[in-house]
Amino acid sequence: MKKIKFNNSDRKDFMLDLRHSVDNYFTQNKISRFGNINMYLKTVFMLSLYCVPYFLMILGYVDPKESSFVFWFLWFVMGFGMAGIGMSVMHDANHGGYSKNRFVNKILGLTLNFLGGSAKNWRIQHNKMHHTFTNIHDMDPDVGPVPILRFSPDTPMMKIHRFQHIYAWFFYGLMSFSWATIKEFRQTGDFKRKGLINSKEYVSLMIEMIIWKIIYYLYLLFLPMILIPNLSFGFWFLGFFTMHFVAGFILGAIFQTAHIMPDCAYPQPDDTGNIETNWIIHQLQTTSNYAPNSRFFSWFVGGLNYQVEHHLFPTICHVHYKNISKIVKAKAEEYKLPYYSQKNFFKALIEHNKMLYHLGRNKEFSF
Repeated sequence: MKKIKFNNSDRKDFMLDLRHSVDNYFTQNKISRFGNINMYLKTVFMLSLYCVPYFLMILGYVDPKESSFVFWFLWFVMGFGMAGIGMSVMHDANHGGYSKNRFVNKILGLTLNFLGGSAKNWRIQHNKMHHTFTNIHDMDPDVGPVPILRFSPDTPMMKIHRFQHIYAWFFYGLMSFSWATIKEFRQTGDFKRKGLINSKEYVSLMIEMIIWKIIYYLYLLFLPMILIPNLSFGFWFLGFFTMHFVAGFILGAIFQTAHIMPDCAYPQPDDTGNIETNWIIHQLQTTSNYAPNSRFFSWFVGGLNYQVEHHLFPTICHVHYKNISKIVKAKAEEYKLPYYSQKNFFKALIEHNKMLYHLGRNKEFSF
């Protein structure tokens, strides 16, 4: 893997001032940087949104053949619950921001494993790579998910990319299904080749992922075949895929509108691997907020509409992002640094689609 170095002496005054101001916010208000009662209630709600429909179906309270509308509705609800757990529970926990207790973070981080993913794999892909090397080609997995999607001007262009602003949305729907099937196994091999994990860690992680995948498929695909009379596997699997498509579409739309935007930059290191700015300014240049005034939307997406704040302070629980955003925005303006934000989520989606269109037809990055 490339050796990338940020210029941490660049605008060090801003970096120190911002961190000091955010620390003062918690100290002066005498509040914890971690989750609070609102976070705990949200956790119960999101877990219920996923678990209750599942138990209603496998315990026989809903007959798939007689109540087909209710059956599909429950899978849709599970899809929203899966996305909600991913954005609001496991995300904070795997960043270490849910609780000051590491054991609590570890347990809640494992909710990802019960959704078909791997917390260990995710922390490498998301925490170590995406958060460190945001929008850097060949370093940030989120800007190079599959060849058919061109999310970076540094990615080789193919003819089919001309239509990615149309078909990308379908691939967003496959996001969580991919994680639950083959993506993590392929990605773990990439981590080993890049030196992110050694051979021993590779074997351990692969075995752990296989065990968790078996547990996942046992409770979600095979247990219902035993408990629900006359249920065809194909019919149940279609509901399972629907759940993943709903969750994947939500997650894809939320995460990609934070970085694949006309405002966001795609910095590249020089021949020696150096980035000209420090890491904090790099995050401001490559990240965008949206819908800062929508309380319910922000609640549902786990504060990820405040993506700038999340990237600057990933170990702070998202329930604090709204208040922190006022500090970050003011400091960015004071030091004449970028602070990107779209007025609402719909506007962010439009701008993201414009970016997909542009990247599908232009080799260079210029608007």
